[in-house]
Amino acid sequence: PVRQAGEAQLVAGLDVLGVGSLGQLVALLRGDPVPDIDPIEVAGETPADPARRPLDLADVVGQVEAKWAVEVAAAGRHHLMFSGPPGVGKTMVAERIPGLLPDLTLAEALEVSAVHSLAGFNLADGLITRPPYSDPHHSASVASIVGGGTRMAKPGAISCAHRGILFLDEAPEFPTRVIDALRTPLESGTVTLGRSEVQARYPARFQLVMASNPCPCGQAATPGAHCSCPPQAVRRYAERISGPVKDRIDISCVFLPLRKAYLKAALQRTESSAVVGARVREARARQEQRLRGTGWQTNGEVSGPFLRRQLPLPDGLQVVETAVNRGKLSPRGVDKVLRVAWTLADLAGRDRPGIDEVAVALAMRRGEQLSTETTEAG
Repeated sequence: PVRQAGEAQLVAGLDVLGVGSLGQLVALLRGDPVPDIDPIEVAGETPADPARRPLDLADVVGQVEAKWAVEVAAAGRHHLMFSGPPGVGKTMVAERIPGLLPDLTLAEALEVSAVHSLAGFNLADGLITRPPYSDPHHSASVASIVGGGTRMAKPGAISCAHRGILFLDEAPEFPTRVIDALRTPLESGTVTLGRSEVQARYPARFQLVMASNPCPCGQAATPGAHCSCPPQAVRRYAERISGPVKDRIDISCVFLPLRKAYLKAALQRTESSAVVGARVREARARQEQRLRGTGWQTNGEVSGPFLRRQLPLPDGLQVVETAVNRGKLSPRGVDKVLRVAWTLADLAGRDRPGIDEVAVALAMRRGEQLSTETTEAG
C-alpha cells in the first residue's frame, strides 16, 4: 500500500512500488501497464538528529556507585533496580543508560523498526539505529505494557523496548499484575498475545530498569530523615514488587543523598557517556567473541547451564555457596551473580572472573554499598 511504501523502502536493495488500489495490484502482478504508479527511491539510513543525542552521564553529580552500576548493566545487558528517596537522581541516571549502549546492528535495527511500525509509530525519519527507551507511566494498563488491542494484538511497551531499555519509574505504583506480567518475557525474550483464535508473538528482549522509593513517603532507611510510614505500610509497599520479579534483577543499587563535602569533587571528576560507552563497547566485544556461535551476544542472555558447564567457573565461589546455604541466594540468583562476575571481568580486560569479581557481583546483587566515598546524608 502507498501508505506503507515509505517504510518498505527502509530495507536496502528493493525496488518499492506503492499501489493505491486492488486494480493496480492485479495489473502489476499480471505484468500489465499500471497507470499513475511510480517507483519509490530506496533511501539509506537517516543520519542521527543532533537534537536527539542521548543525555550525558556527566550531567549526574556524584552517585559514583550508581554510575558504576549502570556501566556494568550496560556492558552485560543486566537488569537493574534503583532504590532511594525522591530527588537523589534515580530517574536522571536511568535516562542516561541508552547513551552508553552500542548502536544497533542492521539486523537489529530492522527488527526494532518493524516492531515500532506495528505499534503505530511513524518511521518517517528512517531506521531506528539506536537502542530504544520506553518509560510507561505507572497508570498504564497491562495491554499497553505487554501488548494487545481490540481489533489487532499490537506490540506493547515491552516490545517497543526490544533491544533497548524498559524503565519503570515508581515501580511499586504499577498494578501488581503489570509487574508480574514481565516475568515470562524477562526469561524468554518474547511475548505471545492472543486475539480469539489468532496468536501473535513479538520480540521482547528488553533490559529492565526499575526505580523505587523505599516507602510511600520516600524517607525510610535514609540517614537523618524522618519516615512517617507505619512499619506495615513500608512492608506492603516493598511487597508490591513480587519475589519472583525481584529474583530476576541482576543488580540492585541504593541511592543516598550526596554528601555535601564531596559535591565540588564530584563535579570535577565526572566521566562523560562517551568515555563510559567506550568501555562498554570493549566489554561487549569480548563477550561477542567468547559467545560466538552460541546465539547469545551478552552475558545477561547466557543460560545457567552454559554458565556452569561450558564456561570456566570463577574462583571465590565459597562466598556464593555460603549465601545459598544461608537462604540469602536462590539458584537463579547464583546464575545472576556469575553473569555479572563475567561482565566485571570483561570490563577489567580479564580472561575470567576471580575472587574480587565474584565478591563484587554478589554485593551488587544484594544492593550492598561498595564504598562510602560518595554517598552519605549531608
